[in-house]
Amino acid sequence: MSARLAEGAWGIAATLAMPALRVLLRRRADRGKEIADRLPERWGVDATKRPAGKLLWLHAASVGETVSILPVLAALPPEVTVLLTTGTVTSATLLAQRLPALELADRVIHRFAPLDVPGWATRFLDHWRPDAAAFVESELWPNQIRAAADRGIPLLLLNGRLSPRSAAGWARVPGFARSILGRFSAVRARGEEDAARFRALGAPNVSAPGDLKLAAPPLPADPTALAAMRAAFQERPTWLAASTHPGEEALIAAVHRQLAAAHPELITIVAPRHPERGPALAAELGAPLRSAGAPPAPGLWIADTLGELGLWYRLAPVTFVGRSLLPPGGGQNPLEPARLGCAIAVGPHTGNFAAHVAALREAGALTVVADPAALAGWAESMLADPTRRTRAGAAAARVADQHADLPRETAAALVALLHGEAATVGQPAAASTPGRRDGP
Repeated sequence: MSARLAEGAWGIAATLAMPALRVLLRRRADRGKEIADRLPERWGVDATKRPAGKLLWLHAASVGETVSILPVLAALPPEVTVLLTTGTVTSATLLAQRLPALELADRVIHRFAPLDVPGWATRFLDHWRPDAAAFVESELWPNQIRAAADRGIPLLLLNGRLSPRSAAGWARVPGFARSILGRFSAVRARGEEDAARFRALGAPNVSAPGDLKLAAPPLPADPTALAAMRAAFQERPTWLAASTHPGEEALIAAVHRQLAAAHPELITIVAPRHPERGPALAAELGAPLRSAGAPPAPGLWIADTLGELGLWYRLAPVTFVGRSLLPPGGGQNPLEPARLGCAIAVGPHTGNFAAHVAALREAGALTVVADPAALAGWAESMLADPTRRTRAGAAAARVADQHADLPRETAAALVALLHGEAATVGQPAAASTPGRRDGP
């Protein structure tokens, strides 16, 4: 099938699916996965007035991508207005918290991204008329990309990520892949392996300046809440299972029981990746909820609040990062605890963060555990040996601090894109990058 036919088929399929997509969105809203009052944004309808002047559209799918570009937003010149689209309620909630704290609320507009239906993408672009656009990591939506390029909007793929599996899928439609990727002015890949896959598929102007997730600032923590939590924990032995996914919490409960035999005052913090699972987990595990105001006490304690993971990393220097014990897994970002000096363990299924895990493991900062028994052994060794724990945490912090200049370089590439300097957006910026130099 030719690229033109493939694009046409994609657009027709998306158009025919419009009624089903509307029903799906409403059902997601009923489950708290969408915000009912903002559903029109998902089909490109928005009464918000477009700001005057040049407008940069950035799209970040979910929380991880959103967090990774916050330092980039802070490094942009104050005169740049950003339309930031995301696809999840959690990312919108996080932005509502973080943008005011970063003094960005007056120049970053958040909207939910339209789904990749030709008519919805057209409405979105007709209303906002962005002067340039950048998509973060692996957001390759053909109808949006084609519609933007047809308007002459320069496009950048930022922190580009392409797994071997995704690359193999695109390789089965090589003409379609070249057609979509060829509309980008440049691809700034997160690493050389991703860059090689993009080049093999025909992407132009590919570079690998580094992974923005390596350059993100430490997760924040409210000082008052941190002081209160430290008083509540009373220096009890504590460890954290962060960003857990279904099935892992029961395994963490078993690990806790094993550890508690030697540490009867042990507190095991369970922070599910999706906080809305908190009540169900409380019922399953018989554990109290942070969201219900339950204080920490020896036993399992479910931290089911959004935006407080920085608190738990500061309180629990021994950390397991979830979505990694059970297949297919994929992992969650181990650099978040690394920036705060935690000793880290992950399970064997971390394919989405393979490079990060490898770098931390090589530095002696992270341990890969094969199963719950190995996790219990690792946690026991860290709880029992503060010197070893501190050494691992210091090594983790060093790894996480290697790309401090990348947000400013990325901001310079976006400014170049906004001003039509396509030849420079794929290259590292000079030290005199414009914009704010104070990080978030």
